[in-house]
Amino acid sequence: MLIRCAELDGLRMDLRLREGRIAEIAEGLPALPGEDVIDAAGGALLSGLKDHHLHLHALAAARASVDCGPPAAADAEALAQALRRADGKLPPGQWLRGIGYHESVAGDLDRHWLDAVVPERPLRLQHRSGRLWLLNSAALALVEQSADDPLERRDGRATGRLYDADAWLRTRIGGRRPVLGEVSRWLASRGVTGLCDTSHDNDTAAWSVFAEAQQRGELLQSLRVMGSAALDAFSGMPGLQRGERKFHLHDHELPDFDALCADIRAAHAADRGVAFHCVSRVDLAFALAALQEAGVRGGDRIEHASVCPPEFLEQVGELDLTVVTQPGFIATRGEAYLRDVEEFDRPWLYRLRGFLDRGIRLAGSSDAPYGDADPWAAMDAAVRRRTASGQSVAGMESLTPEQALALFTSPLEEPGSGAPKLEVGAVADLCLLTQPWGVARNALAQVEVRACWRDGRLISGT
Repeated sequence: MLIRCAELDGLRMDLRLREGRIAEIAEGLPALPGEDVIDAAGGALLSGLKDHHLHLHALAAARASVDCGPPAAADAEALAQALRRADGKLPPGQWLRGIGYHESVAGDLDRHWLDAVVPERPLRLQHRSGRLWLLNSAALALVEQSADDPLERRDGRATGRLYDADAWLRTRIGGRRPVLGEVSRWLASRGVTGLCDTSHDNDTAAWSVFAEAQQRGELLQSLRVMGSAALDAFSGMPGLQRGERKFHLHDHELPDFDALCADIRAAHAADRGVAFHCVSRVDLAFALAALQEAGVRGGDRIEHASVCPPEFLEQVGELDLTVVTQPGFIATRGEAYLRDVEEFDRPWLYRLRGFLDRGIRLAGSSDAPYGDADPWAAMDAAVRRRTASGQSVAGMESLTPEQALALFTSPLEEPGSGAPKLEVGAVADLCLLTQPWGVARNALAQVEVRACWRDGRLISGT
């Protein structure tokens, strides 16, 4: 394939792709007989984008679900109306699934509130943290087993609240994992050629599902798969990488420290890095202490680093860890942060520039479906650092458009290491914009992607 007149490092050049790589770069390359040609018309040609932290199956399921959080549902009445509308469109007996709920909408919900809104149909509503499911009585009737199941109970009666039990709920519902084709095509249309699924419970079955999706051509992107110790024995295959051992920390339910250190050492012995879910000071302090005790290796990561005060930032740097964060949360959740986060922690929310200034490897991601999956919206948020209403959140952490782009262009196996250089011989993971970079950089949220290639194969655009 020949790409004509693409903006590359500020110059308009032609590029020829052959056998998955960039074969030639020059001005005025002639088209070969039968060769496909795309006229870039001066649009910027960039490295393909990478989302270094998301949850693919949850994202695919979310696209068929009701958005139950702000701004889609601003209050209890708006939520009730959205659920009733969806209820009226489904056939009898089919589950209704809601996502993105937050207490700011209608408080701490239980089965009784849900029953008043959707009394007959089984309903499950997921908290935006991803940890909690809320079930109505019709749903509970289908999944409840015994007093030994993971459902929360008070006075022996299930409340409708279910924490950290996705796998159990999936077995009770009997559902299959959602098909990934639609969401994969959408991500490709935004220039995304690589993904890292960071679900902590990914196991051998999840690995097989991802591998089969790629073999069918359903999953267009390269994929790195984090997960449990069950993945220790896997070595990866073309387009599918074994990722880090994922530890999902929670302030009020931290694991035994010595056991955690042993698990870190076991992952390292299996030639795997580790990654820690850290959305609070407590999470981060605990993870850093465990890594200090157990030892670190290249590739060890902190996910989110939602609150990282200076003393912790310094320790992250000393341990030579990589941070993978979600700048888009400032735009989508900023109002709640300004309301709920203690004032002394607000300067350290979802830091960006502070990590880069310290020399810490920093990569960007969406945490979709818990955040907006569009990488360009996340880049815009990294530059603007403003809430939906325009309030600034830790504005000193803002990045230039070029730094924001760099968060999403490093290789899956080396997040934060910088974008691969587009040169002859390089793998042709490419994203072509409709505009030159000088125009696109000033309106990142409005960027349009013309075409996208993974390993030289066109996966989006014409």
